[in-house]
Amino acid sequence: MCGIVGGIAERSVTPILLEGLRRLEYRGYDSSGIALLDSNNVINRVRALGKIKQLEKKIEQEQEQEQVSFSGNIGIAHTRWATHGIPSENNAHPHICNNKVAVVHNGIIENYQVLKQAQIAAGYRFTSETDTEVVGHAIHQQLESTDDLLLAVTRALNEFEGAYALGVIAICDPDTLIAARKGSPLVIGVGIGEHFIASDVSALLPVTQNFIFLEEGDVAKLTRESIEIYDASGNRVDRPVKQSSLSVTAVELGEHRHYMHKEICEQPQAVIDTLEGRITQDKVLVASFGPQAETIFSSIDQLHIIACGTSYHAGLVAKYWAEDIIGLPCQVEVASEFRYRNPVILNNTLFITLSQSGETADTLAALKQINKKRNTRNIPTLAICNVAESSLTRESDLSYLTHAGPEIGVASTKAFTTQLVALALLITSIGKIKKTLDEKRESQIVSGLQKLPNLIANALTHEKEIETIAQLFADKQHALFLGRGTMYPIAMEGALKLKEISYIHAEAYPAGELKHGPLALIDENMPVVAIAPLDDLLDKLKSNLQEVKARGGQMIVFEDEKSDLSSESGFKVVKATTNVGRITAPITYNILLQLLSYHVALIKGTDVDQPRNLAKSVTVE
Repeated sequence: MCGIVGGIAERSVTPILLEGLRRLEYRGYDSSGIALLDSNNVINRVRALGKIKQLEKKIEQEQEQEQVSFSGNIGIAHTRWATHGIPSENNAHPHICNNKVAVVHNGIIENYQVLKQAQIAAGYRFTSETDTEVVGHAIHQQLESTDDLLLAVTRALNEFEGAYALGVIAICDPDTLIAARKGSPLVIGVGIGEHFIASDVSALLPVTQNFIFLEEGDVAKLTRESIEIYDASGNRVDRPVKQSSLSVTAVELGEHRHYMHKEICEQPQAVIDTLEGRITQDKVLVASFGPQAETIFSSIDQLHIIACGTSYHAGLVAKYWAEDIIGLPCQVEVASEFRYRNPVILNNTLFITLSQSGETADTLAALKQINKKRNTRNIPTLAICNVAESSLTRESDLSYLTHAGPEIGVASTKAFTTQLVALALLITSIGKIKKTLDEKRESQIVSGLQKLPNLIANALTHEKEIETIAQLFADKQHALFLGRGTMYPIAMEGALKLKEISYIHAEAYPAGELKHGPLALIDENMPVVAIAPLDDLLDKLKSNLQEVKARGGQMIVFEDEKSDLSSESGFKVVKATTNVGRITAPITYNILLQLLSYHVALIKGTDVDQPRNLAKSVTVE
């Protein structure tokens, strides 16, 4: 949710922190702030509502008014996505206690009300509505009995219940930056004579390619010359330094107007990268899921997929594939529901979690719940994720990394596509090992996946046509999406994208459910989007479309080039693709819906990459 960046160096860290904040904008935020220790050992802070440029503007104004340079060799900065307290300057981070301690925080301190009452009784003053202020006060309390900032933070952490990633600086130790992580991601950027912290590596790519990924419960002390890391038990530990393969330009817009558009267009390459090294000419490589994959896949009798949002829709597509192609039962659940019930997980179930970031709070909590429950039962776990060092991958028996690359736009596009590719390879691999899929069918699936980058590229050529159709939504406030079979979850994904970035209320239904209620909504003000691949359900879908047409609804139909539907008044047909199969069809048609939602958002004039109220990575409940 929130974005953290901090650093300690021989040079001024101000421009580094501001650039880091810009690179964390994609996470979603409503305010930002920065705090620095200057050469006089004074904490200077600036906070602002809105975009990072508002923070920069305010820094410039304060420098002009006070005729001082807002700089320092050690500092912390933050982009806030409101949880406790409305978006306001007072609620923005960093938070400062008695001009001695400054803190930035991602996560939720669940027992903050209890701590707050105790701290008020002890004489501490609160200036915000946030849960984060109790962190600064707790550290300040500990500093009354020690000058060791690391010790003070470590003691304070024992008071907190919930999740946190923290960056802390204090005037008692001006050459130390403290970082702590529990339940929220935090990385250390390793430099020469300088070190940094951030919520993810993209924030620090301009200054380093070398990173340490803090593990659950870790506390780190950073100076210019050294990094000390202590685990949850207080033991000094060494965490490996890993080199990022991301380039500085990987998170830049280039020629594109928005990151979402850039990422839609990157999908052919993202599919190529996700398939690379995982297939041969006509076979899937089961070992790409891990050295234990063959043994685990041979022992399972069903699948259980847990995910949130867009990833949940990917899981629903995979359910159709698993049951239809390899005859394996598959259950799909929303992680936020799963974790708060008492689920019955059958023995010999492969438990699959899907997450772009690998830090989605509800999905991670569901995985931890399973890990506690399984005991000696055969319930292996598999994470499909885009981040190698994420919590999800570290806590799973098997992991499969999608190679989508950085995804900056809040509305997921290429992460969803590469998840579907990964799930297709998973279903094929399991069928191969369990001998429910013969070599001919395996070869057909692999061949289809190899064609997928070109199919996506072909779908992208219809952008101008879709841009024109998007005009139909200019004055609309509602929309309906229809699909059958695997196209139903794709319709759900299309509706979600439209909601996310254009703020149009959109719903998805199986086309066969029209008569069971949704048909009552159809009129000239309700555009209906249907997905009509050339398959054995097409004739059924055509009947559903006629029901809409007869009631004056505006139809937009995405269909196969070989289908016989044609445009007429109130009935727009986009013949967008052909030669798609059971696996490639949902992936290809989804590209068209991504383009539609993007161009509708442009017409509506919304913030495409950072839609209101949303964050990229939901790392808190």
